[in-house]
Amino acid sequence: MPSRITNHESRITDLVERLDRILPQTQCGQCGYDGCRPYAEAMARGDADIDHCPPGGNAGARALAKLLHVPTKPYDRTRGTHKDAQVAVVIEADCIGCTKCIQACPVDAIVGAARQMHVVIEPLCTGCELCVPACPVDCIVMLPG
Repeated sequence: MPSRITNHESRITDLVERLDRILPQTQCGQCGYDGCRPYAEAMARGDADIDHCPPGGNAGARALAKLLHVPTKPYDRTRGTHKDAQVAVVIEADCIGCTKCIQACPVDAIVGAARQMHVVIEPLCTGCELCVPACPVDCIVMLPG
């Protein structure tokens, strides 16, 4: 028997899509969820507030509030600092090819092989900074995007 999507489920799915489009897609986890989509789903269910996204900053929190028809509030600064767009860059001379940055990247923006220098594909990098603490030799720097 084919499943039927109810009108309510359709509205929730649409709301999740709209919330997810507002979020910066950094997939950084600072909101307390495993990425932007799970955070959007939690907001749509009413399980998360609009102020959890440091990369989105106050403007993002305002946009989420407007969409959800709730009062605006600044983003929760205890979760992190809002920063301008940035991208990761691997310092070639220092990279030991450990692959820890590749494993940490939530959007597969880093390529390379074991014991070979790694490279960040700039257009794919969201600036989440998750690769920086993963690097044991501190060869990743964040530059303005």
